[in-house]
Amino acid sequence: MADDAPSTIRLDVADGVATVTLNRPDSLNALNAQMRRELLAAFKAYGRDEAVRAVILTGEGRGFCSGADLRGGPAERQFRAILEREYNPLIRAIRELPKPVIAAVNGVAAGAGVSLALACDLVYAAEGARFIQAFIKIGLVPDTGSTRVLVRALGRHRAAQLIFTGDPMPATEALAGGLVNAVLPAGELMPAVREAALRLATSPTRAIGYAKRLINASEDAEFDAALGLEVAFQELAGRTEDHVEGMAAFTEKREPRFVGR
Repeated sequence: MADDAPSTIRLDVADGVATVTLNRPDSLNALNAQMRRELLAAFKAYGRDEAVRAVILTGEGRGFCSGADLRGGPAERQFRAILEREYNPLIRAIRELPKPVIAAVNGVAAGAGVSLALACDLVYAAEGARFIQAFIKIGLVPDTGSTRVLVRALGRHRAAQLIFTGDPMPATEALAGGLVNAVLPAGELMPAVREAALRLATSPTRAIGYAKRLINASEDAEFDAALGLEVAFQELAGRTEDHVEGMAAFTEKREPRFVGR
C-alpha cells in the first residue's frame, strides 16, 4: 500500500489492524473521485493482505464524511454511471471484505458518508456525531444502499422521517435506533475502537469472514435490489427542476425554492 501513496486517505497497519482515515478535513472528508478510487483500492488490497485481520474506517478532523463532493461539477451528477462504477463497488468492497470492519464516526456523517459507516460491520460514534440524509436538500434520493439499511434498522416511519426531512440524527438516537453499537466521548472513541479492532484481529479471522458472509447472505438479494432501484430513482430525481434549484442554492449558499417539479 505504501507504494500507492494515496493523497486523499491515510493508511496505517499495526498489530494486524489497518486504519483507513479519510483525509480531506477542509471539506469534512467529502468523497471526490480520487478518494473513491483510493478507498476502493485500499479495501481490495486489505482483502488480499493476510497481515491485515481487522480494519478501522474513520475521518480526519471534525467530520467523518460529508458525502459526495458537490463541488465536483457536472461529472459528479452523472448518477447512473458514477453510482454503478464507483460508489456501489466501494460499498460492496466494505461489506464483502472477509475481515471485520469498524467505523469510528468521529463527527458528521452525511449522504454517502452515512452509507460508508453503515456498510461496516460495527459502528462506534463520538457523542457529537450526527447522521444526516442530506439528499432531500438538493432534490435527490438516498443511494449507496442507505434506504435498505435505514428501513431495516429504524423501521419505515423513522427512516422516512430521516430521509424526507434531512434533519440530523444525533449519535444517541442512532444508538437507540440500532444504527450504531456504542456512543463514546470524543476523546475515548479511537482508543475504544482500537481495542475492539485488536480483539477482532486476534480472533479466528476466517471464521469471522465466514460469519460475515452468512450475515450478508441473509440480506444480499434485498440489498442488491435496493442498490439497483436507488440508481434508477436517483437518475430520475437528477432530471427534476428541484434538483437544479437545489444545486444552485447550494452553490449560492441560500435556501432553495422548490416548486415540486
